[in-house]
Amino acid sequence: MEHNQVSVNTFNRRANEYQQKYMDFDFYHDTFNTFCELLEKEQTRVLELACGPGNITQYLLNKLPHLSILATDLAPNMVALAKQNNPTIETQVLDSREITSLNEKFDAIVSGFCTPYLPRQDVAQLIKDCRDMLTDNGLLYLSTMLGQQGEVVTQTSSKGDQVHIYYYSQVELEKMLEQSGFKVVKAYTKQYSEQSDIDLFIYAQAV
Repeated sequence: MEHNQVSVNTFNRRANEYQQKYMDFDFYHDTFNTFCELLEKEQTRVLELACGPGNITQYLLNKLPHLSILATDLAPNMVALAKQNNPTIETQVLDSREITSLNEKFDAIVSGFCTPYLPRQDVAQLIKDCRDMLTDNGLLYLSTMLGQQGEVVTQTSSKGDQVHIYYYSQVELEKMLEQSGFKVVKAYTKQYSEQSDIDLFIYAQAV
């Protein structure tokens, strides 16, 4: 079984636990605020990738209730929770590697910690697909975990659940973005409070 599917299976089984931990988790709220500040008033149609239980969508709608959001995830239980927590949004079970099947343009795409569970060739293609699916000057929010290029870590919980995490460098991701037709407008890091991981947040505009 490929690494991505192993991770998705774990998230699907632990969806309720993930919801309990992250629905009211405010550590990343400042990064969502930055996204809202960079979003132009007329940019209202948003695609979220790997939406989890809908915590980011819920925060965005509380800040900007006029947004029209399609929240997607490959874990069906996560999608069900996202809809439960945000009854007005559209949801769909969708692999982030198949987003072009949507046949729609979006004003913004939110990819919150989707890339850590994808290998490099998939991330490079995802970024290209995001550019193709964004309107002119469309905004991409991308968060990931910093690490050495090529580093892959398998985490196993006490219950035996596994996730495979791919680490990326800021230089590497910014190069992918620029090669795919994006201009990086802002990027910064934060150290995750419970672990030694350094999280990276990139905001890029389609050019």
